[in-house]
Amino acid sequence: MWDLASGKLLRSITDAHPPGTAILHIKFTDDPTLAICNDSGGSVFELTFKRVMGVRTCESRCLFSGSKGEVCCIEPLHSKPDLKDHPITQFSLLAMASLTKILVIGLKPSLKVWMTFPYGRMDPSSVPLLAWHFVAAHNSVNPMLAFCRGDVVHFLLVKRDESGAIHVTKQKHLHLYYDLINFTWMNSRTVVLLDSAEKLHVIDRQTQEELETVEISEVQLVYNSSHFKSLATGGNVSQALALVGEKACYQSISSYGGQIFYLGTKSVYVMMLRSWRERVDHLLKQDCLTEALALAWSFHEGKAKAVVGLSGDASKRKAVVADRMVEILFHYTDRALKKCPDQGKIQVMEQHFQDMVPVIVDYCLLLQRKDLLFSQMYDKLSENSVAKGVFLECLEPYILSDKLVGITPQVMKDLLVHFQDKKLMENVEALIVHMDITSLDIQQVVLMCWENHLYDAMIYVYNRGMNEFISPMEKLFKVIAPPLNAGKTLTDEQVVMGNKLLVYISCCLAGRAYPLGDIPEDLVPLVKNQVFEFLIRLHSAEASPEEEIYPYVRTLLHFDTREFLNVLALTFEDFKNDKQAVEYQQRIVDILLKVMVENSDFTPSQVGCLFTFLARQLAKPDNTLFVNRTLFDQVLEFLCSPDDDSRHSERQQVLLELLQAGGIVQFEESRLIRMAEKAEFYQICEFMYEREHQYDKIIDCYLRDPLREEEVFNYIHNILSIPGHSAEEKQSVWQKAMDHIEELVSLKPCKAAELVATHFSEQIETVINKLENQLLLFKFLRSLLDPREGIHVNQELLQISPCITEQFIELLCQFSPTQVIETLQVLEGYRLEETIQITQKYQLHEVTAYLLEKKGDVHGAFSIMLKRLQSKLQEITHQGETTREDPSLKDVEETTVETIALCQRNSHNLNQQQREALWFPLLEAMMAPQKLTSSATPHLHSEALKSLTMQVLNSMAAFIALPSILQRILQDPVYGKGKLGEIQGLILGMLDTFNYEQTLLETTTSLLNQDLHWSLCNLRASITKGLNPKQDYCSICLQQYKRRQETADEIIVFSCGHLYHSFCLQNKECTIEIEGQTRWTCYKCSSSYKAGKLSENSSEVKKGRITPSQVKMSPSCHPSKGDPAVKKATSEPVLDPQQIQAFDRLCRLYRGSSRLALLTELSQSRGSESYRPFSGSQSGPASHSIFQNENFQLQLIPPPVTED
Repeated sequence: MWDLASGKLLRSITDAHPPGTAILHIKFTDDPTLAICNDSGGSVFELTFKRVMGVRTCESRCLFSGSKGEVCCIEPLHSKPDLKDHPITQFSLLAMASLTKILVIGLKPSLKVWMTFPYGRMDPSSVPLLAWHFVAAHNSVNPMLAFCRGDVVHFLLVKRDESGAIHVTKQKHLHLYYDLINFTWMNSRTVVLLDSAEKLHVIDRQTQEELETVEISEVQLVYNSSHFKSLATGGNVSQALALVGEKACYQSISSYGGQIFYLGTKSVYVMMLRSWRERVDHLLKQDCLTEALALAWSFHEGKAKAVVGLSGDASKRKAVVADRMVEILFHYTDRALKKCPDQGKIQVMEQHFQDMVPVIVDYCLLLQRKDLLFSQMYDKLSENSVAKGVFLECLEPYILSDKLVGITPQVMKDLLVHFQDKKLMENVEALIVHMDITSLDIQQVVLMCWENHLYDAMIYVYNRGMNEFISPMEKLFKVIAPPLNAGKTLTDEQVVMGNKLLVYISCCLAGRAYPLGDIPEDLVPLVKNQVFEFLIRLHSAEASPEEEIYPYVRTLLHFDTREFLNVLALTFEDFKNDKQAVEYQQRIVDILLKVMVENSDFTPSQVGCLFTFLARQLAKPDNTLFVNRTLFDQVLEFLCSPDDDSRHSERQQVLLELLQAGGIVQFEESRLIRMAEKAEFYQICEFMYEREHQYDKIIDCYLRDPLREEEVFNYIHNILSIPGHSAEEKQSVWQKAMDHIEELVSLKPCKAAELVATHFSEQIETVINKLENQLLLFKFLRSLLDPREGIHVNQELLQISPCITEQFIELLCQFSPTQVIETLQVLEGYRLEETIQITQKYQLHEVTAYLLEKKGDVHGAFSIMLKRLQSKLQEITHQGETTREDPSLKDVEETTVETIALCQRNSHNLNQQQREALWFPLLEAMMAPQKLTSSATPHLHSEALKSLTMQVLNSMAAFIALPSILQRILQDPVYGKGKLGEIQGLILGMLDTFNYEQTLLETTTSLLNQDLHWSLCNLRASITKGLNPKQDYCSICLQQYKRRQETADEIIVFSCGHLYHSFCLQNKECTIEIEGQTRWTCYKCSSSYKAGKLSENSSEVKKGRITPSQVKMSPSCHPSKGDPAVKKATSEPVLDPQQIQAFDRLCRLYRGSSRLALLTELSQSRGSESYRPFSGSQSGPASHSIFQNENFQLQLIPPPVTED
């Protein structure tokens, strides 16, 4: 122990810890007479220093024994001088980290363990780390312990409560992606970590953000491995502690006063955080001015991390940083002007300043230094015209967002001139309405606004600059009034002016400034009165003698009646308790009536808008207006009895809006209905009838109104289905619908049928009886019964008798005979016999045949189709020369195809004789016309008939044996007398088909045979392959089989490679008797499955788990070392279990459809009862075909070779 001031040795302590261990740590506590040491045995000792009678002594006490877990890191809590009186210092806390947990103990007033905390899962080579620091949290300063082992840092806040006990609470922990070997607090907010790759990481504790990373491998850090391995004392430490010591560097790193000292092999390095000024200056030296400004602003706002050197309260810190930022801004401005390209395109210069100047403007405004911005900065940038223009454009977004007010007059003037020069007048207008223009030449600005059509800006200048609210209106009225009075169409520019005028009047009457903001409160009543007085002036200021009275109201009504009245309506909402305003209200209403009712140049829509407006005002509970009721009668006459029929829908809509707005109280209802019916205002009638619940009369309104007649169905459906209507009302509506059922059906048959089916399905017959027109009845029934018509009704719930369905079929035969078959296919509920009679009555032969087939009378259906075919054939046989596009030939083709299809559909369910009864008459019918024509003079359609005959023959071939077909043809008396040449084409076609099928069969058979041959060859090779033993000794007695000569013992080799003496296997009971023969099993392979029961062994043979023997070898032959093994021959050529097992495995591997089954089935196609195996879904034997199986797979290539 040394006195560092004098360099004097104070004491040498020899008994502080057990001999044979190395000291890892020794640290003083805040008490200079108390120190803690930790040795390589994992024990911790307390050293108490005393001086008695001038003699220095030291007492050692064991705090923690290494036998309970080796401690390798200790850290006493040290408090700063200003925290010496902190209540927690009296406990003299000590943190200890062992290899499994950490402990926090108090040394005073008596030894006490305050907390233990075990580690989670971690790398055993990682280093335990501890570090204390006082931090401010929850309005108090308390010590915080950081500890980690590996890549997770835990923070524990230690507090003392009122009772004097210590509480430890967990804080947010820090997850890292690297292993730590050192942890150091720089201050309460910043920590510095060193990872195992010797990289420093500066971390902000609260946000856990990594601020900087520094590589320090050049330091060549000194590690404490030799102490942890205790090399000086014989290395008697545990392996776990030695493993930790590989990365331990506790004694090489120390921190004090915001500095960290690193001990390298050649020198000592000091690391510290830069002050805020140094960080800014560092960026300035690198010419990163924008980044320097951003960093300084983060210091100004208190958002920067790891700040050093800024002290004092917030305002003082901001002032210091702001001064530094102003210096940087001057430097930045000079640099922007110097770095500007002297030559080149103007766009390059603009881009340069667009990158630089906004930064200056942004930071000047953030610092609230407009004086600096508009004086020194502006003067500097004005030296360059491009920079000046960019500067002025940068101000625009700040002005528009009202963040920049109080611009100097010079800058404001330059700003307007700049945008005016660049023809950006819309921008100028947007800027003016956000600026304080009292410092400008107002007359000049107004003139500029008027010349450039900047009406918003002009109104703003008048209002804000001169408190003048009437002059802008006069200017705008002078432009839009003349064309409106002359009846001309306004230009787009004039329409914009008129709309702005309406909005301006609305704003003035509502107390709002135009285009944004509010009028000062003291001016609001004055402005309202001025605007009202202006609007209701009898004549304009410079009126001509021809001017009509109230020109301003008249102009606004002509411009947009509805919007002007909306403006007045909004204004009247605010005039509730103002007596003068109520007088204005009555006065302006009287003027409106005088202007519009006494003039004929307003449209019905405009007049209607006025009276709708009045009706809404009169309907209010607090209404004070008076309007003569006779005026409403005049309006009714005007709308319902016009001089012509023009604008009918417009007049009706206007009157409807008037009634809905409350105007109905102004009329006599009976007179209103009469006039509405006379004028054909059916929507008005509906409105009135609905008030009186006369819903049945509304149906008449819909049916008479051509624009809305199709809506009648939805109306009837709603009345009948929506609750709230009485039974009497529903009955009257239904009765009215029944009275007009023919009109409804003719209007929309589907809708009418859906209505009947939904609400009155039991009265369908009544409806049918009411429909006297047969065509309407047909449309109604088709909509009701044909599911393709798409009515949304469940057909099962409709109890429709077969008579009705058959009535519909009869009507269908009359009105749409071509659609009967396709309708019958989807129709249900008809009787076959009655329907057949109907189709026979109307001579629809195809339909009759379809019904007979459906009934099951196939031959009856076929005879009808055959007769039709014969008649068609007779027609084309006896007709003269005609064009090739003969419709009768197409009929023959269609009838032939239908007849073939009939035969094909039913042949599967018939025997051979019944099939021939179908197909041969058809063939005879097709060949008959060809017999009548001679080969010398062929008929015009002979080629087509031959093609059709060939089609019949090809279709027959699938169901009738070819010999039977040939025999039938040759037995024909015509062909039996030497005319075979005429049917040569037919026979050759049949033979071609036969040759094709024969070739296909032979190819398929050949492929299947090759596949089977390959499989058998592969099987034979696998079961005749020789066996190769894995070793040359018995797997049970472990003796080499060649050296054991006691008995003539057989050698048994298994396919698994194991080799045994038969005697050894017998001793292990590895034999099984199967069919009187002894079978061997491999002892090693079967022992894991054996349970000591032979019955289980026998089942395992089947599973293939026991490997039977393949070769027996007798040592009596005394084979030489190089001789091959000799197989023991068996008298019977029987497959042993090994071969059976191999064969089964191969079969399972390539299992598919049986080759024999495939060949048998293919060969059936050559028999008399043939069928086409690949045809579609068929009944009969074909449905059980191998080829119909969805999993069928024809393997045409050999499977891959597999090694046993």
